[in-house]
Amino acid sequence: MQNEDASVVCPANADSRSVATISICRRENVVAALSCRSSEDWLDWPWLVASVAIHLIYFASLIESYRTGDLGQVYPIARGSAPLMTAAATTVIVGERLSLVGWTGILALVAGVLLLSARGGRDLAVVDRRAIGFALFTAITVCGYSVVDGIGARASANPNAYSVCLFIGIALVMVPYALYRDGRDVVPAMHLYWRRGLAGGALQFLSYGIAIWAMTIVPIAVVAALRETSVLFGATIAVVLLKEPLRAVRIVAALMIVCGLILIRVQ
Repeated sequence: MQNEDASVVCPANADSRSVATISICRRENVVAALSCRSSEDWLDWPWLVASVAIHLIYFASLIESYRTGDLGQVYPIARGSAPLMTAAATTVIVGERLSLVGWTGILALVAGVLLLSARGGRDLAVVDRRAIGFALFTAITVCGYSVVDGIGARASANPNAYSVCLFIGIALVMVPYALYRDGRDVVPAMHLYWRRGLAGGALQFLSYGIAIWAMTIVPIAVVAALRETSVLFGATIAVVLLKEPLRAVRIVAALMIVCGLILIRVQ
């Protein structure tokens, strides 16, 4: 599963134009579903408003992270530390209590994600404090919208309709942000990459929509941790399709992630 947010893994030269294109196309994919909401569903609007605001901050922080830092530093910190923050936050705010086995599973999974995402010691040779600061702040926003969306989806009579309204709200706020950051250059960029944006938007809606639905059934922290297993599939694609070498560190990281998944399932 992954944020969106999420959490989206953007290239190093990602900017507000590409993010806005995906956000707009997400809106086009789901706008027709608004008619499915009943009057009772609108009781969740405070959580929707909060989540849209946090997502805007998240995208802005993520863009700055990739602009100022190396992907090998930024991505592991932003994505790897978020599940631990979420687990701590839901324990205090929501009252979800994970067992010792559950916490061990999350720690093992997060450690595997960090190990699998990092590209080696050369990424740590030069520490960019500004980039790491943005990455940590991005992780905080991931934690924030995960907790808010988990609570909001549970308060909603229809978590799928909640997802629809959330993505439309994100699209509506991303347009002025993109125009503010890049001006009129946004329009031709969106016209040029609308097909990719449409595909990316559809996949984001599907993936995070499933995550939001799952948070109504299982602890939010568990869903937040499982979303990060996407890096395992990315590593598999890199080895099988891109013919990247299968190093020992990748095998160890994959085993840690699998062990973490097993422990989370057991708890």
